[in-house]
Amino acid sequence: MGSRILILDCGSQFTQLIARRVREARVYSEIHPPTRDLAWIKAWNPTGIILSGGPSSVTDEGAPTFDPAILDVAPILGVCYGMQWIALASGGSIVGGGRREYGRAEITVRENTGLFAGFDQGEKSQVWMSHGDHVEQVPPGFALTASSADNPVVAMRHESRPIHAIQFHAEVHHTVRGPDIISNFLFEVCHCEPGWTPGHFIDDEVAKIRALVGNKHVICGLSGGVDSSVAAALVHKAIGDQLTCIFVDTGLLRLHEREQVERTFRAHLGIKLVTVRAEERFLSALAGEGEPEKKRKIIGHTFIDVFEDAAAEAGKDAAFLVQGTLYPDVIESVSAKGGPSATIKTHHNVGGLKPDMKFTLIEPLRELFKDEVRNVGRELGLPEEMVGRHPFPGPGLAIRVLGDVTADKVAVLQRADAIYLEEIRAAGLYNDIWQAFAVLLPVRSVGVMGDYRTYENVVALRAVTSTDGMTADWYSFPHDVMARISSRIINEVKGVNRVVYDVSSKPPATIEWE
Repeated sequence: MGSRILILDCGSQFTQLIARRVREARVYSEIHPPTRDLAWIKAWNPTGIILSGGPSSVTDEGAPTFDPAILDVAPILGVCYGMQWIALASGGSIVGGGRREYGRAEITVRENTGLFAGFDQGEKSQVWMSHGDHVEQVPPGFALTASSADNPVVAMRHESRPIHAIQFHAEVHHTVRGPDIISNFLFEVCHCEPGWTPGHFIDDEVAKIRALVGNKHVICGLSGGVDSSVAAALVHKAIGDQLTCIFVDTGLLRLHEREQVERTFRAHLGIKLVTVRAEERFLSALAGEGEPEKKRKIIGHTFIDVFEDAAAEAGKDAAFLVQGTLYPDVIESVSAKGGPSATIKTHHNVGGLKPDMKFTLIEPLRELFKDEVRNVGRELGLPEEMVGRHPFPGPGLAIRVLGDVTADKVAVLQRADAIYLEEIRAAGLYNDIWQAFAVLLPVRSVGVMGDYRTYENVVALRAVTSTDGMTADWYSFPHDVMARISSRIINEVKGVNRVVYDVSSKPPATIEWE
């Protein structure tokens, strides 16, 4: 695989961002818990190691710690908590509390080499701080490389070994020259080769899939979303007609979703596709149920039953099942004190299959973040309308119809949502928005249409900007675009007489309403 960076997660909320920034520099990275022992770390053979930040104090009982011999395995970058551990392990001392720094701060570069190569001597730069403990003096054998008005040591390096540390988060966008600092660690300190590209990933993964599958058959649960679509295209590139995709139409999908999937996968890519029309089965199972979590469980269980029936018919001799598992699915429940625990989604990538389903899983995207998946899809030739589309929830429109779900309500929402997205695209705004969708509210309002009073449905519109979905801000539409969207929905969707816009950020709100 070439150069690779091992990130040991001490519990920071920004650890995934570190991995993303490294990969954006075209260097492969993985996140692992700090409980990995020295033998495992050596066997992993990292080109460099990053020790992340975390909420603990290095002096707390049970706080993450490492074998000091890790400092001799590969070049090291300590970030916040990681810096404090390096200082303590190197004979220095940590000062607790006192001058806590949180948020934007200005640092002064004291040495323009190493992490600060390309900076000016004495340059002032904005960074993002988040710490209580701090290093008061550099440990023996270390040199000061940056400081701030409130903290005499915000960056340091060992005088003869490739050990560097910073007391701020270079991975967040608030640190103005953060990408330069990370790039310097990768290429100036670790001498990495930037070989992590979609093309190289595809070549490696195709070889792995062919070696694993041999001449056996494979099935894939296809949702039409980005993840399962790219996974299917990748496996198809590897084994061709040995793959059969199964697409379940739940009746809860976007307008014309089934037709688009069939057109793309059969006509455009030539992939064998079995379509299961199960709209009535899902709507019957949901009848009268309005509680969000119960709706999700009903859909999940029904999907598994429908998929297993289809798989038993279409994949009688199949030995493998493809899932669109992504890297955040794998690492999202890794804690600073425990080992990795994969939390796999149960909607539309067929998690939770019954024990008697004797498939071996193929998860070709489990090393990738969402933006990397999109780039792999583009490299594989998938149309932009598929790889660039906004996230869509596994349970579909059932969680955007608030309250109980009926065929009529779904039809109203499908039409309103389609108009909304059509106008966003027409205005050239689709790619500026992380996610946009309509919600059918369980309320009616009085309106006037022509000479008649109406008592009809209310549709809420939601659009947010985000980088990873963990936090999000509501999108500020131009007024003329919003006016056009509202007018079209009210005039073209029978049963709707009022449109409202959600101006809540996440947190405190979530992106979805249910």
